[in-house]
Amino acid sequence: MALLMALPIGLVFGAGIAVSGMANPAKVLNFFDVAGDWDPSLALVMGGALAVTFLGYRLVLRRPAPVFDLRFHLPQGREIDAPLVGGSALFGIGWGLSGFCPGGAIPAIGLIRPEPLVFTATMIAGIGMAKAVQGWVAARSVLSAGDRQGA
Repeated sequence: MALLMALPIGLVFGAGIAVSGMANPAKVLNFFDVAGDWDPSLALVMGGALAVTFLGYRLVLRRPAPVFDLRFHLPQGREIDAPLVGGSALFGIGWGLSGFCPGGAIPAIGLIRPEPLVFTATMIAGIGMAKAVQGWVAARSVLSAGDRQGA
């Protein structure tokens, strides 16, 4: 049932992205161009999304559990660390350069244009590379800890 509900939820999300113009990279890039053809409407989209999210969390988290799961899966970490700051910076740089974020690019694939396809492919490749680097760093730290214990 949970998988069946993903379809209408995804359709509503995609429709919201399309109606708000978030699937159009020119609209996003114009928001970032404060010295040129600035389009402030993206701030209204973001503000509306924040308001809906704020109210939605307040209502949903009053329930003892989600409808299709036994418990809520909320992030436990509260610290601001290098991976968070670095990931946020990369996200912002990519969004500012391309005009796409994952939420806007995936519904834009339906437009059958090469830009969202290239963005999504490179995003998936970047996720794979990040996971590989994380695995390499974790393996190195385990080996390094073993060397220190053996010495």
